[in-house]
Amino acid sequence: MPPTLASLVHHSALKLTVRAGEDRLDVPVRWAHVSELADPVPYMEGGELLLITALKLDAEDPKAMRRYVKRLVGAGVVGLGFAVGVNYDEIPKALVDTAREEGLPLLEVPRRTPFLAISKAVSAAIAADQYRAVTAGFAAQRELTKQALTEGPEGLLGALAAQVDGWAALYDASGAVVATAPEWAGRRAARLTADVERLRDRPAPASSVVGGPDNEDRVELHTLGTGRRPRAALAVGTESALGTAERYAVHSAIALLTLTTERSRSLQAAEQRIGAAVLRLLLAGHPDHARAVAGELYGGLLDAPFRVVVGESAAADRDPLGGLAEVVESAAARSGEAVLVVPEGPERLVVLAVDGGAAVEACGEYAAVREAGRASSDGREQGENDDLVVGLSAPAGPIAAATAYKQAEQALSVARRRGRVLVEHEQLAAGSVLPLLADDAVRAFADGLLRPLSEHDATGRGDLVASLRAWLSRHGQWDAAAADLGVHRHTLRYRMRRVEEILGRSLDDPDVRMELWLALKATAAAE
Repeated sequence: MPPTLASLVHHSALKLTVRAGEDRLDVPVRWAHVSELADPVPYMEGGELLLITALKLDAEDPKAMRRYVKRLVGAGVVGLGFAVGVNYDEIPKALVDTAREEGLPLLEVPRRTPFLAISKAVSAAIAADQYRAVTAGFAAQRELTKQALTEGPEGLLGALAAQVDGWAALYDASGAVVATAPEWAGRRAARLTADVERLRDRPAPASSVVGGPDNEDRVELHTLGTGRRPRAALAVGTESALGTAERYAVHSAIALLTLTTERSRSLQAAEQRIGAAVLRLLLAGHPDHARAVAGELYGGLLDAPFRVVVGESAAADRDPLGGLAEVVESAAARSGEAVLVVPEGPERLVVLAVDGGAAVEACGEYAAVREAGRASSDGREQGENDDLVVGLSAPAGPIAAATAYKQAEQALSVARRRGRVLVEHEQLAAGSVLPLLADDAVRAFADGLLRPLSEHDATGRGDLVASLRAWLSRHGQWDAAAADLGVHRHTLRYRMRRVEEILGRSLDDPDVRMELWLALKATAAAE
């Protein structure tokens, strides 16, 4: 405990006597300061015990004392020590009455007690309190370290909550609650998700205080991690502001949790090299070798159906791929899944995740959020949401990893052409082929293939394009196609011969019919 006016009054060597403010002696004293200035307020910081002999004060003037005492109270001075037997044999009534009215503790200092003795007593008490806080902080650090080593982050949070007489919560990189202590704090911690997300947007390391006297408690939030992006966040809730010992405990917890959540650069690089080697072996068709290299690092990921995710971004001043990797890894960690994340340069990321698992779901949610941001962006902001495209393969096993990788790349290519953030390969197989024709190269091919027919029709010598479309749509059935056009079937036969003559291709060739039909569809889609 820091020194208080009460502890100074009870100090046997000081012989202090209380003359006013008896009910406010439990206020902490930050320092003892001697000043004979008529207005010492400019030199006060608040929390001081001011010691005076009234050399330059008219302590018997009620008006002067009222101004003097009001100034001291306004400046946060916690007490006034008046030395008797120097300029006044006793404390003047004007000062005593004013101090009582303003609620300022007034202590009578006997002549035999020098101000230096009071200053030494305050200094010694402050030093003792700081020593106790440091000692308690080291003890807390030992206990927190022990819990972190034996029980992990959950044990550390429990020890921290006990140290601060409150609660603690750990959040992952996405802002989701990972663990709380005690358990009842889970609901309170979940309500701070938005505050944690806002904190993550600030340069690391970052901290903030939420709540206060009018809320349930006072909560400190701290980011965890040594990189530009925080790996996690810590929340500490207490009824009041933290003391020195509690502050030591929190700082120790931040350091220990950072060690448990932040891998060293060399370890991270080694894991990425292993992941890249495993991926290359899978794509080369050597799943057994991939399992041998991976060992227990990726659990049963290589033995179960998985999805391949390929993401690309050319953003120079943002890190959407880093955000995607964090979201996927956090979701996998929360659900206990294994996930393989391999950066392929600064603009490409490959992920292997369990089919139907939390990591794949988190990938879709991340893309949906960016898709929504794209839809709400105006022209100036469009680039912020156009910098990420993701392709997701169909479920596959280790033997078909190369096929799944190609599927993800195909889906990514379609996503880029369509202006989408994420496209699943299964959507391509289940949907229409027509959206794939919305490509400049395809339209150019269609225009070039059909241009001779369009130029022929422009001279008014027939309707070859419409006739070709009708004939192909009826699978070469002359009567049905002629009926659709409202012409005789012999007329339609003549027109199809003219199509063959102009194009120099035979309509009996199925490849020719397919190309013409796709060209007609591509042209119609562009109109």
